[in-house]
Amino acid sequence: MTYLGLAEVELIAREAHAGQTDKAGRPYAEHLRAVADGVRARGGSDEQIAAAWLHDSVEDHALSRAWLDAAALPRSVKEMVLAVTKIKGEDTAAYTSRILATPGALLVKESDLAHNADPGRLAVLDEATRIRLTEKYAEVRRLLGLPRP
Repeated sequence: MTYLGLAEVELIAREAHAGQTDKAGRPYAEHLRAVADGVRARGGSDEQIAAAWLHDSVEDHALSRAWLDAAALPRSVKEMVLAVTKIKGEDTAAYTSRILATPGALLVKESDLAHNADPGRLAVLDEATRIRLTEKYAEVRRLLGLPRP
């Protein structure tokens, strides 16, 4: 099977999230780029970088689970994407356990958390949201065994 290349995965992710913005009102593709760049900077593989581009696609309903299942992607990429996809009603301990149990997923989530918790991104949010998200990200980092940023 011929797999999609990173440029194709990036294009798919950008198109899938077109028109979406993050909590700060920035184009969502900026977050995807930052997570992919973070994975690359941390020495991640091409498969981890592909998963970084797609990490929120199923959770945000930008792409369907059926699309992911049928996509010309290595199984490991699909598994990482699903590992970092939050399931409605799932508690944080179960979510983080799934990430830890999936090879390669921890690096993708670490990069995602690093960008989400960036002080510059958080500074533009209202105080209540900033506090809630800071506490949430710290708890996920703790459960994943990641050091404080």
